Amino acid sequence: MTQLDEIDRRILRELQRDGRLSNLALADRVGLSSSACLRRVQALERDGLIRGYRAVLDPARLGIGFVAYVTVGLGTHTKSAQEAFERAVARASEVRECHNITGTVEYLLRVEAADLATYKHWHTEVLGVLPQVRSITTFVVMGSPKDERA
Repeated sequence: MTQLDEIDRRILRELQRDGRLSNLALADRVGLSSSACLRRVQALERDGLIRGYRAVLDPARLGIGFVAYVTVGLGTHTKSAQEAFERAVARASEVRECHNITGTVEYLLRVEAADLATYKHWHTEVLGVLPQVRSITTFVVMGSPKDERA
């Protein structure tokens, strides 16, 4: 594990807030020269602490009006069943996140769709027909007062 000092932590916090900060602005915010700041950012990237940069999109402007978290329980707990399910989910554009979790179910999905009817079609005709799936529970997002995903 990479040892981080307070300056590295400040760099990471600032880049999480705004990944488009110029090196000069970032250096100013964390109290470094621009060359020292650039070296640190490059080291954080090289060491894998910074894995990439993303744009935060406006779902409504993209036609996404329905967001849900979906738990999925599998009928069998074999490696091949998990791999088959994960391959199917990877092909589904509606699934924005897939997490293998502990507890009474195996997966937690974050699903985005245009509307309830579109989600219902995906739920019934795509997810519901997968042979590995035993149970599906949907939690509809009504609002997101805190969302720090990039």
